[in-house]
Amino acid sequence: MINTIVVFLFFLGVLLVSFNIVSFLLVLGFAIGYVLFLLLVATNVQWNFFVNAFNNNRFISDKKIAITFDDGPVENTLRILEVLDKYQVKASFFCIGKNIEKNPDIFKKILEKGHFVGNHTYSHTRKMGFLSSSKILEEIRRCDDIAEKTGGVKLRTFRPPFGIINPKTKRALEISGHKVIGWNVRSYDAILSSKRYILKRILKKLQLGDVILLHDNNPASVEILEQLLLFLQDNDYSPVRVDNLFQIDAYY
Repeated sequence: MINTIVVFLFFLGVLLVSFNIVSFLLVLGFAIGYVLFLLLVATNVQWNFFVNAFNNNRFISDKKIAITFDDGPVENTLRILEVLDKYQVKASFFCIGKNIEKNPDIFKKILEKGHFVGNHTYSHTRKMGFLSSSKILEEIRRCDDIAEKTGGVKLRTFRPPFGIINPKTKRALEISGHKVIGWNVRSYDAILSSKRYILKRILKKLQLGDVILLHDNNPASVEILEQLLLFLQDNDYSPVRVDNLFQIDAYY
């Protein structure tokens, strides 16, 4: 995406040399708007601009929702699993390959307890939006290999770090064949500190078929999860794995 922007701005500069100040400002405004648009669509997987992701399911008739966790497995994941056991709920975990390497027993425990696991790249690099297609594919495949070696599962689904999807990610996914799982209820538990406010964000417009994003590497998510499950229980919602919500295969 960055290469596209650079080329666009270069040709824009060439054109501007013959324009007057009014034309310059108009074209500059358009250019800025175009760049901002590209950034927005590339960082919002739920918009389905570059790929079609599974973000929610409005075609179900019962009150099912999916609770998903990113960035584990880590020690805090064990506390998440305890809460899920307490309420007899199944959830979905999008795991980072290097964390599976560090915590193989926790990864195995997620699977043993019947939860869903998906690919969240090997390193979860902050440079995700700048990687080439080949590097993105390497991140995906490396996570796949570790998950299969550790837990005996061939991952079929992928959640992009930070929700970043661009043409290079699209090309990598066309080769890997992974289905993309997004979300439509973002808790911002990785950013916000107030557990009460985070829970309020989740519950504010909760509907059947929603996919909730939480992080199992955040200690605050344990209490947030328990309060969320109490609300769902009291309001007759049924938390399910994402593969059950969308009726897709979890693994190959």
